[in-house]
Amino acid sequence: MPSSADFLQYIDQHSQKFIDRLAEAVAIPSVSADAAYRADVIKMSGWLDNQLKGLGVETRLADLGTHVMDGQELPLPPVILGKIGNDPKKKTVLVYGHYDVQPTLRTFQAEKSDGWDTDPFVLTIDEKSGRMYGRGATDDKGPVLGWLNVLEAHQALGLELPVNIRFCFEGMEETDSDPLDRLIQSEVAKGSDNWFAGVDCVCISDNYWLNTRTPCLTYGLRGIIGFKVTISGPTRDLHSGGFGRMVHEPMTDLIYLMGKLVTPDGRILIPGVEEMVAPPDAEERELYEKLDYTIQDVEEAVGAPITISNDKATVLMGRMRMPSLSLHGIEGAFSGPGGKTVIPSTVSGKFSLRLVPPQTPETIEKLVVPYLEQEFAKLNSKNKIKIESMGGGKPWAADYKHWNYEAAIRATKAIYNRSPDLTREGGSIPVTLSFSESLGVNVLLLPMGRGDDGAHSTNEKLDRSNFIEGTKLLGTYLYEIAAIAT
Repeated sequence: MPSSADFLQYIDQHSQKFIDRLAEAVAIPSVSADAAYRADVIKMSGWLDNQLKGLGVETRLADLGTHVMDGQELPLPPVILGKIGNDPKKKTVLVYGHYDVQPTLRTFQAEKSDGWDTDPFVLTIDEKSGRMYGRGATDDKGPVLGWLNVLEAHQALGLELPVNIRFCFEGMEETDSDPLDRLIQSEVAKGSDNWFAGVDCVCISDNYWLNTRTPCLTYGLRGIIGFKVTISGPTRDLHSGGFGRMVHEPMTDLIYLMGKLVTPDGRILIPGVEEMVAPPDAEERELYEKLDYTIQDVEEAVGAPITISNDKATVLMGRMRMPSLSLHGIEGAFSGPGGKTVIPSTVSGKFSLRLVPPQTPETIEKLVVPYLEQEFAKLNSKNKIKIESMGGGKPWAADYKHWNYEAAIRATKAIYNRSPDLTREGGSIPVTLSFSESLGVNVLLLPMGRGDDGAHSTNEKLDRSNFIEGTKLLGTYLYEIAAIAT
Protein backbone atom coordinates (compact mmCIF):
# COMPACT_ATOMS: atom_id res chain seq x y z
CA MET A 1 0.00 0.00 0.00
CA PRO A 2 1.28 3.49 -0.86
CA SER A 3 2.15 5.70 2.10
CA SER A 4 2.96 9.30 2.90
CA ALA A 5 6.62 8.42 2.23
CA ASP A 6 5.61 7.42 -1.31
CA PHE A 7 3.95 10.81 -1.65
CA LEU A 8 7.22 12.58 -0.86
CA GLN A 9 9.11 10.39 -3.32
CA TYR A 10 6.54 11.08 -6.04
CA ILE A 11 7.01 14.83 -5.64
CA ASP A 12 10.77 14.50 -6.16
CA GLN A 13 10.39 12.18 -9.15
CA HIS A 14 7.87 14.42 -10.93
CA SER A 15 9.28 17.82 -10.07
CA GLN A 16 9.87 18.79 -13.70
CA LYS A 17 6.23 18.10 -14.54
CA PHE A 18 5.17 20.42 -11.72
CA ILE A 19 7.52 23.14 -12.95
CA ASP A 20 6.08 22.77 -16.45
CA ARG A 21 2.61 23.27 -14.99
CA LEU A 22 3.78 26.43 -13.24
CA ALA A 23 5.19 27.67 -16.55
CA GLU A 24 1.75 27.20 -18.14
CA ALA A 25 0.14 29.22 -15.37
CA VAL A 26 2.71 32.05 -15.49
CA ALA A 27 2.20 32.31 -19.26
CA ILE A 28 -1.39 33.47 -18.71
CA PRO A 29 -1.08 37.22 -17.87
CA SER A 30 -3.91 37.26 -15.35
CA VAL A 31 -3.47 40.91 -14.32
CA SER A 32 -6.63 41.95 -12.48
CA ALA A 33 -5.75 45.66 -12.24
CA ASP A 34 -5.91 46.33 -16.00
CA ALA A 35 -9.15 46.10 -17.99
CA ALA A 36 -7.18 45.05 -21.08
CA TYR A 37 -6.23 41.80 -19.33
CA ARG A 38 -9.62 40.84 -17.91
CA ALA A 39 -10.09 38.14 -20.56
CA ASP A 40 -6.77 36.64 -19.47
CA VAL A 41 -7.84 36.58 -15.81
CA ILE A 42 -10.99 34.73 -16.80
CA LYS A 43 -8.92 32.43 -19.02
CA MET A 44 -6.78 31.67 -15.97
CA SER A 45 -9.88 30.77 -13.97
CA GLY A 46 -10.91 28.30 -16.68
CA TRP A 47 -7.43 26.79 -16.80
CA LEU A 48 -7.32 26.33 -13.03
CA ASP A 49 -10.87 24.97 -12.91
CA ASN A 50 -9.99 22.34 -15.53
CA GLN A 51 -6.86 21.37 -13.62
CA LEU A 52 -8.88 20.84 -10.44
CA LYS A 53 -11.56 18.81 -12.19
CA GLY A 54 -8.90 16.62 -13.77
CA LEU A 55 -7.62 15.86 -10.27
CA GLY A 56 -11.00 14.71 -8.99
CA VAL A 57 -12.17 17.96 -7.41
CA GLU A 58 -15.83 18.89 -7.61
CA THR A 59 -15.90 22.57 -8.54
CA ARG A 60 -18.31 25.45 -8.75
CA LEU A 61 -17.57 28.77 -10.45
CA ALA A 62 -19.22 31.45 -8.34
CA ASP A 63 -20.39 34.35 -10.50
CA LEU A 64 -19.65 37.67 -8.78
CA GLY A 65 -21.36 39.90 -11.34
CA THR A 66 -19.72 42.94 -12.90
CA HIS A 67 -17.86 46.09 -11.90
CA VAL A 68 -16.56 49.23 -13.58
CA MET A 69 -12.84 49.61 -14.32
CA ASP A 70 -11.15 52.11 -16.62
CA GLY A 71 -14.59 53.38 -17.62
CA GLN A 72 -15.73 49.92 -18.71
CA GLU A 73 -18.25 47.54 -17.18
CA LEU A 74 -16.40 44.25 -16.87
CA PRO A 75 -17.29 40.77 -15.64
CA LEU A 76 -15.65 39.96 -12.34
CA PRO A 77 -13.46 36.83 -12.45
CA PRO A 78 -15.28 33.93 -10.81
CA VAL A 79 -14.33 32.50 -7.47
CA ILE A 80 -13.43 28.84 -7.89
CA LEU A 81 -14.94 26.77 -5.10
CA GLY A 82 -13.67 23.20 -4.90
CA LYS A 83 -14.52 20.13 -2.85
CA ILE A 84 -12.82 16.76 -2.51
CA GLY A 85 -13.59 14.28 0.25
CA ASN A 86 -16.65 14.15 2.47
CA ASP A 87 -15.69 11.68 5.19
CA PRO A 88 -17.28 12.74 8.49
CA LYS A 89 -14.48 10.95 10.34
CA LYS A 90 -11.87 13.27 8.83
CA LYS A 91 -11.11 16.91 9.49
CA THR A 92 -11.97 19.37 6.73
CA VAL A 93 -9.37 21.94 5.66
CA LEU A 94 -10.25 25.05 3.66
CA VAL A 95 -7.44 26.13 1.32
CA TYR A 96 -7.36 29.68 -0.06
CA GLY A 97 -5.28 31.19 -2.84
CA HIS A 98 -5.56 33.64 -5.72
CA TYR A 99 -4.90 33.24 -9.43
CA ASP A 100 -4.56 36.91 -10.41
CA VAL A 101 -1.20 38.69 -10.42
CA GLN A 102 0.32 42.12 -10.01
CA PRO A 103 0.85 44.24 -13.13
CA THR A 104 4.23 45.16 -14.52
CA LEU A 105 5.19 48.41 -16.22
CA ARG A 106 5.27 46.34 -19.38
CA THR A 107 1.61 45.52 -18.80
CA PHE A 108 0.65 49.13 -19.29
CA GLN A 109 3.32 50.45 -21.68
CA ALA A 110 4.25 47.39 -23.72
CA GLU A 111 7.90 48.25 -23.10
CA LYS A 112 10.75 46.04 -22.01
CA SER A 113 12.57 48.78 -20.13
CA ASP A 114 10.61 48.07 -16.98
CA GLY A 115 13.29 46.62 -14.74
CA TRP A 116 12.56 42.99 -15.60
CA ASP A 117 15.55 41.06 -16.88
CA THR A 118 13.27 38.48 -18.54
CA ASP A 119 9.77 38.34 -19.96
CA PRO A 120 7.48 38.52 -16.89
CA PHE A 121 5.07 36.03 -18.43
CA VAL A 122 7.61 33.39 -19.36
CA LEU A 123 8.87 31.25 -16.49
CA THR A 124 12.64 31.64 -16.79
CA ILE A 125 14.84 29.36 -14.73
CA ASP A 126 18.37 30.17 -13.64
CA GLU A 127 19.78 26.65 -13.49
CA LYS A 128 22.74 27.69 -11.35
CA SER A 129 20.71 29.34 -8.57
CA GLY A 130 17.46 27.44 -9.04
CA ARG A 131 15.50 30.68 -9.15
CA MET A 132 12.37 30.62 -11.31
CA TYR A 133 11.45 34.11 -12.53
CA GLY A 134 7.97 35.11 -13.64
CA ARG A 135 5.03 37.23 -12.56
CA GLY A 136 2.90 35.19 -10.19
CA ALA A 137 5.58 32.55 -9.60
CA THR A 138 5.49 33.14 -5.85
CA ASP A 139 2.40 35.37 -5.60
CA ASP A 140 0.34 33.26 -5.73
CA LYS A 141 0.40 30.76 -8.58
CA GLY A 142 3.28 28.71 -7.18
CA PRO A 143 1.57 28.05 -3.84
CA VAL A 144 -1.81 27.40 -5.53
CA LEU A 145 -0.21 24.82 -7.81
CA GLY A 146 1.53 23.29 -4.81
CA TRP A 147 -1.90 22.11 -3.70
CA LEU A 148 -2.58 20.70 -7.18
CA ASN A 149 0.73 18.85 -7.00
CA VAL A 150 -0.40 17.28 -3.73
CA LEU A 151 -3.65 16.15 -5.33
CA GLU A 152 -1.89 14.72 -8.37
CA ALA A 153 0.53 12.69 -6.27
CA HIS A 154 -2.31 11.13 -4.29
CA GLN A 155 -4.35 10.45 -7.40
CA ALA A 156 -1.43 8.84 -9.23
CA LEU A 157 -0.50 6.68 -6.25
CA GLY A 158 -4.08 5.69 -5.48
CA LEU A 159 -3.44 7.18 -2.05
CA GLU A 160 -6.39 8.39 0.00
CA LEU A 161 -6.22 11.99 1.16
CA PRO A 162 -5.85 12.20 4.95
CA VAL A 163 -8.40 15.03 5.24
CA ASN A 164 -11.35 16.49 3.36
CA ILE A 165 -10.34 19.62 1.42
CA ARG A 166 -12.34 22.65 0.35
CA PHE A 167 -10.78 25.13 -2.06
CA CYS A 168 -11.44 28.84 -2.53
CA PHE A 169 -9.42 30.48 -5.31
CA GLU A 170 -10.17 34.08 -6.33
CA GLY A 171 -9.11 36.31 -9.20
CA MET A 172 -9.29 39.81 -7.70
CA GLU A 173 -6.98 39.65 -4.68
CA GLU A 174 -4.48 42.07 -6.17
CA THR A 175 -7.20 44.63 -6.87
CA ASP A 176 -10.23 44.30 -4.60
CA SER A 177 -11.34 41.28 -2.58
CA ASP A 178 -14.64 42.87 -1.51
CA PRO A 179 -16.65 40.63 -3.90
CA LEU A 180 -15.15 37.56 -2.23
CA ASP A 181 -16.03 38.91 1.22
CA ARG A 182 -19.64 39.26 0.09
CA LEU A 183 -19.62 35.73 -1.32
CA ILE A 184 -18.31 34.30 1.95
CA GLN A 185 -20.98 36.13 3.92
CA SER A 186 -23.76 35.04 1.55
CA GLU A 187 -22.61 31.41 1.72
CA VAL A 188 -22.46 31.40 5.51
CA ALA A 189 -25.96 32.91 5.62
CA LYS A 190 -27.27 29.74 3.94
CA GLY A 191 -26.65 27.82 7.14
CA SER A 192 -25.74 24.13 7.06
CA ASP A 193 -26.05 23.99 3.25
CA ASN A 194 -23.30 26.53 2.58
CA TRP A 195 -20.12 25.59 0.68
CA PHE A 196 -17.93 26.14 3.74
CA ALA A 197 -20.07 24.09 6.14
CA GLY A 198 -18.04 21.69 8.23
CA VAL A 199 -14.69 23.42 7.73
CA ASP A 200 -12.46 22.85 10.75
CA CYS A 201 -9.56 25.17 9.87
CA VAL A 202 -8.18 27.36 7.10
CA CYS A 203 -4.76 27.33 5.43
CA ILE A 204 -3.55 30.25 3.31
CA SER A 205 -0.25 30.23 1.42
CA ASP A 206 0.05 33.85 0.33
CA ASN A 207 2.96 35.15 2.37
CA TYR A 208 6.69 34.53 2.74
CA TRP A 209 9.49 33.57 5.07
CA LEU A 210 10.91 36.39 7.12
CA ASN A 211 14.30 35.80 5.48
CA THR A 212 15.90 33.41 2.98
CA ARG A 213 16.96 30.82 5.55
CA THR A 214 14.19 29.83 7.90
CA PRO A 215 10.64 28.62 7.22
CA CYS A 216 7.95 30.31 9.25
CA LEU A 217 4.29 30.25 10.19
CA THR A 218 2.42 33.52 10.37
CA TYR A 219 -0.28 34.06 12.96
CA GLY A 220 -0.96 37.78 12.69
CA LEU A 221 -1.33 40.62 10.20
CA ARG A 222 -1.57 44.34 10.80
CA GLY A 223 -4.56 46.31 9.63
CA ILE A 224 -4.43 49.74 8.05
CA ILE A 225 -6.21 53.07 7.80
CA GLY A 226 -5.09 55.94 5.59
CA PHE A 227 -5.75 59.68 5.85
CA LYS A 228 -5.53 62.74 3.64
CA VAL A 229 -5.27 66.15 5.31
CA THR A 230 -5.90 69.14 3.06
CA ILE A 231 -5.08 72.74 4.02
CA SER A 232 -6.38 75.50 1.75
CA GLY A 233 -6.19 79.28 1.93
CA PRO A 234 -5.66 81.65 -1.00
CA THR A 235 -7.62 81.12 -4.21
CA ARG A 236 -4.39 80.80 -6.21
CA ASP A 237 -0.69 80.16 -5.69
CA LEU A 238 1.20 83.21 -4.39
CA HIS A 239 4.70 84.65 -4.77
CA SER A 240 6.63 84.36 -1.51
CA GLY A 241 8.36 87.67 -2.16
CA GLY A 242 5.04 89.46 -2.40
CA PHE A 243 3.08 87.65 0.31
CA GLY A 244 5.57 85.89 2.61
CA ARG A 245 4.84 86.73 6.27
CA MET A 246 1.67 88.53 5.20
CA VAL A 247 -0.70 85.54 5.06
CA HIS A 248 -1.20 82.15 6.71
CA GLU A 249 0.53 79.68 4.41
CA PRO A 250 -1.13 76.28 3.89
CA MET A 251 2.19 74.47 3.58
CA THR A 252 3.41 75.81 6.92
CA ASP A 253 0.21 74.66 8.62
CA LEU A 254 0.41 71.21 7.03
CA ILE A 255 4.06 70.64 7.92
CA TYR A 256 3.31 71.60 11.53
CA LEU A 257 0.39 69.14 11.69
CA MET A 258 2.32 66.27 10.12
CA GLY A 259 5.12 66.92 12.61
CA LYS A 260 2.61 66.37 15.43
CA LEU A 261 1.76 62.81 14.33
CA VAL A 262 4.87 60.74 14.98
CA THR A 263 8.36 61.11 16.44
CA PRO A 264 11.55 60.18 14.54
CA ASP A 265 11.82 56.99 16.59
CA GLY A 266 8.32 55.88 15.57
CA ARG A 267 6.33 56.82 18.67
CA ILE A 268 2.79 57.79 17.71
CA LEU A 269 1.80 61.14 19.24
CA ILE A 270 -1.97 60.84 18.83
CA PRO A 271 -3.31 60.30 22.36
CA GLY A 272 -4.88 56.92 22.94
CA VAL A 273 -3.40 55.07 19.96
CA GLU A 274 -0.37 53.52 21.64
CA GLU A 275 -2.28 53.00 24.88
CA MET A 276 -4.76 50.64 23.17
CA VAL A 277 -2.09 47.96 22.87
CA ALA A 278 -0.93 46.07 25.94
CA PRO A 279 2.84 45.54 26.27
CA PRO A 280 4.15 42.02 25.57
CA ASP A 281 4.61 39.62 28.44
CA ALA A 282 7.83 37.66 28.90
CA GLU A 283 6.56 34.65 26.93
CA GLU A 284 5.61 36.75 23.93
CA ARG A 285 8.83 38.75 23.95
CA GLU A 286 10.75 35.49 23.92
CA LEU A 287 9.08 34.64 20.59
CA TYR A 288 10.74 37.68 19.03
CA GLU A 289 14.07 36.97 20.67
CA LYS A 290 14.09 33.50 19.10
CA LEU A 291 13.30 34.62 15.53
CA ASP A 292 16.06 33.95 13.02
CA TYR A 293 16.38 37.59 12.06
CA THR A 294 19.01 40.15 12.92
CA ILE A 295 19.58 43.89 12.85
CA GLN A 296 21.95 43.20 9.96
CA ASP A 297 19.10 41.58 8.02
CA VAL A 298 17.10 44.80 8.38
CA GLU A 299 20.06 46.95 7.38
CA GLU A 300 20.71 44.82 4.31
CA ALA A 301 17.03 44.99 3.33
CA VAL A 302 16.92 48.81 3.51
CA GLY A 303 20.49 49.41 2.37
CA ALA A 304 21.56 51.50 5.37
CA PRO A 305 22.16 51.20 9.16
CA ILE A 306 18.99 53.09 10.16
CA THR A 307 17.05 50.83 12.55
CA ILE A 308 15.31 52.74 15.33
CA SER A 309 16.92 50.43 17.91
CA ASN A 310 19.81 48.00 18.13
CA ASP A 311 17.62 45.56 20.04
CA LYS A 312 16.31 42.88 17.69
CA ALA A 313 13.11 42.17 19.62
CA THR A 314 12.20 45.86 19.77
CA VAL A 315 12.69 46.27 16.02
CA LEU A 316 10.71 43.14 15.15
CA MET A 317 7.86 44.05 17.47
CA GLY A 318 7.78 47.42 15.73
CA ARG A 319 6.91 45.59 12.53
CA MET A 320 4.74 42.81 13.88
CA ARG A 321 2.91 43.60 17.10
CA MET A 322 2.95 47.40 17.47
CA PRO A 323 1.02 50.02 15.52
CA SER A 324 2.99 52.34 13.27
CA LEU A 325 2.37 55.67 11.58
CA SER A 326 4.10 56.58 8.31
CA LEU A 327 4.07 59.84 6.39
CA HIS A 328 3.74 59.22 2.66
CA GLY A 329 3.74 62.47 0.75
CA ILE A 330 2.47 65.97 0.06
CA GLU A 331 0.35 66.93 -2.94
CA GLY A 332 0.18 70.45 -4.32
CA ALA A 333 3.72 71.43 -3.32
CA PHE A 334 6.36 72.42 -5.85
CA SER A 335 8.65 69.46 -6.47
CA GLY A 336 10.37 70.29 -9.76
CA PRO A 337 13.96 71.35 -10.38
CA GLY A 338 15.19 74.82 -9.54
CA GLY A 339 14.18 77.22 -6.78
CA LYS A 340 10.60 78.15 -7.56
CA THR A 341 9.49 80.36 -4.65
CA VAL A 342 5.76 79.75 -4.73
CA ILE A 343 3.35 79.67 -1.80
CA PRO A 344 0.94 76.88 -2.79
CA SER A 345 -2.73 77.70 -2.30
CA THR A 346 -3.76 74.15 -1.36
CA VAL A 347 -1.69 71.24 -0.11
CA SER A 348 -2.61 67.75 1.02
CA GLY A 349 -0.60 65.43 3.22
CA LYS A 350 -1.08 61.66 3.22
CA PHE A 351 -0.28 59.29 6.03
CA SER A 352 -1.41 55.90 7.27
CA LEU A 353 -1.42 53.85 10.44
CA ARG A 354 -0.77 50.13 10.57
CA LEU A 355 -3.04 48.63 13.19
CA VAL A 356 -2.85 45.70 15.60
CA PRO A 357 -5.53 44.10 17.78
CA PRO A 358 -7.65 45.42 19.40
CA GLN A 359 -7.43 48.47 17.14
CA THR A 360 -9.84 48.90 14.22
CA PRO A 361 -10.05 51.57 11.52
CA GLU A 362 -13.18 52.92 13.19
CA THR A 363 -11.65 53.32 16.65
CA ILE A 364 -8.49 54.91 15.24
CA GLU A 365 -10.39 57.37 13.06
CA LYS A 366 -12.24 58.58 16.17
CA LEU A 367 -8.87 59.46 17.71
CA VAL A 368 -7.09 60.89 14.66
CA VAL A 369 -9.71 63.32 13.37
CA PRO A 370 -10.41 65.26 16.59
CA TYR A 371 -6.71 65.33 17.42
CA LEU A 372 -5.83 66.96 14.11
CA GLU A 373 -8.73 69.40 14.46
CA GLN A 374 -7.55 70.38 17.95
CA GLU A 375 -3.93 70.80 16.83
CA PHE A 376 -5.04 72.90 13.87
CA ALA A 377 -7.16 75.10 16.15
CA LYS A 378 -4.06 75.85 18.25
CA LEU A 379 -2.46 77.51 15.21
CA ASN A 380 -5.13 80.22 15.07
CA SER A 381 -4.77 79.93 11.32
CA LYS A 382 -7.29 81.47 8.94
CA ASN A 383 -6.77 78.63 6.48
CA LYS A 384 -9.26 75.77 6.22
CA ILE A 385 -8.68 72.12 7.03
CA LYS A 386 -10.29 69.01 5.56
CA ILE A 387 -9.58 65.53 6.92
CA GLU A 388 -10.52 62.47 4.87
CA SER A 389 -10.27 58.81 5.77
CA MET A 390 -8.94 56.81 2.82
CA GLY A 391 -10.41 53.52 4.04
CA GLY A 392 -8.69 50.59 5.66
CA GLY A 393 -8.85 47.08 7.02
CA LYS A 394 -8.84 45.37 10.39
CA PRO A 395 -5.84 43.58 11.89
CA TRP A 396 -5.88 39.85 12.52
CA ALA A 397 -4.21 37.55 15.02
CA ALA A 398 -4.71 33.82 15.52
CA ASP A 399 -4.02 31.41 18.37
CA TYR A 400 -0.65 29.92 17.44
CA LYS A 401 -1.09 27.23 20.09
CA HIS A 402 -4.07 25.78 18.17
CA TRP A 403 -3.80 22.27 16.71
CA ASN A 404 -3.79 23.79 13.21
CA TYR A 405 -0.45 25.44 14.01
CA GLU A 406 0.78 22.38 15.86
CA ALA A 407 0.27 20.36 12.68
CA ALA A 408 2.12 22.93 10.58
CA ILE A 409 5.01 23.03 13.06
CA ARG A 410 5.34 19.24 12.91
CA ALA A 411 5.19 19.29 9.11
CA THR A 412 7.88 21.97 8.91
CA LYS A 413 10.17 19.98 11.18
CA ALA A 414 9.60 16.89 9.03
CA ILE A 415 10.41 18.61 5.72
CA TYR A 416 12.99 21.21 6.71
CA ASN A 417 14.43 19.49 9.79
CA ARG A 418 13.96 22.61 11.88
CA SER A 419 11.24 24.41 13.81
CA PRO A 420 9.59 27.29 11.99
CA ASP A 421 9.70 30.86 13.22
CA LEU A 422 6.34 32.12 14.48
CA THR A 423 5.78 35.53 12.95
CA ARG A 424 3.31 38.33 12.55
CA GLU A 425 3.44 40.46 9.43
CA GLY A 426 3.31 44.19 8.90
CA GLY A 427 1.00 43.99 5.88
CA SER A 428 -2.53 42.69 5.49
CA ILE A 429 -4.48 39.96 3.66
CA PRO A 430 -8.14 40.99 4.10
CA VAL A 431 -9.64 37.56 3.39
CA THR A 432 -7.79 36.16 6.42
CA LEU A 433 -10.00 38.13 8.75
CA SER A 434 -13.08 37.36 6.64
CA PHE A 435 -12.59 33.62 7.08
CA SER A 436 -11.74 33.98 10.75
CA GLU A 437 -14.81 36.04 11.58
CA SER A 438 -17.33 34.42 9.21
CA LEU A 439 -16.40 30.78 9.78
CA GLY A 440 -15.24 31.05 13.39
CA VAL A 441 -12.28 28.72 12.85
CA ASN A 442 -8.51 28.97 13.21
CA VAL A 443 -6.65 30.43 10.21
CA LEU A 444 -3.03 29.58 9.43
CA LEU A 445 -0.64 31.34 7.05
CA LEU A 446 1.75 28.68 5.74
CA PRO A 447 4.20 30.29 3.28
CA MET A 448 6.00 28.59 0.43
CA GLY A 449 8.34 31.35 -0.77
CA ARG A 450 11.28 33.23 0.68
CA GLY A 451 11.59 36.77 1.94
CA ASP A 452 13.52 37.88 -1.16
CA ASP A 453 10.98 36.67 -3.74
CA GLY A 454 9.95 40.21 -4.70
CA ALA A 455 6.26 39.38 -4.97
CA HIS A 456 5.11 42.85 -6.05
CA SER A 457 8.40 43.92 -7.55
CA THR A 458 10.40 43.40 -10.72
CA ASN A 459 11.99 40.01 -11.34
CA GLU A 460 9.54 38.19 -9.07
CA LYS A 461 10.83 34.68 -8.44
CA LEU A 462 10.26 31.43 -6.61
CA ASP A 463 13.17 29.17 -5.80
CA ARG A 464 12.84 25.70 -7.25
CA SER A 465 13.65 24.15 -3.88
CA ASN A 466 10.91 26.15 -2.19
CA PHE A 467 8.39 25.05 -4.83
CA ILE A 468 9.21 21.36 -4.48
CA GLU A 469 9.86 21.25 -0.73
CA GLY A 470 6.91 23.60 -0.23
CA THR A 471 4.68 21.12 -2.04
CA LYS A 472 5.90 18.41 0.31
CA LEU A 473 5.20 20.72 3.25
CA LEU A 474 1.59 21.29 2.19
CA GLY A 475 0.93 17.58 1.85
CA THR A 476 2.70 16.68 5.09
CA TYR A 477 0.71 19.36 6.89
CA LEU A 478 -2.48 17.51 5.89
CA TYR A 479 -1.11 14.25 7.30
CA GLU A 480 -0.16 15.95 10.55
CA ILE A 481 -3.66 17.41 10.88
CA ALA A 482 -5.09 13.91 10.50
CA ALA A 483 -2.70 12.58 13.14
CA ILE A 484 -3.59 15.13 15.80
CA ALA A 485 -6.27 14.12 18.28
CA THR A 486 -8.59 17.02 19.11
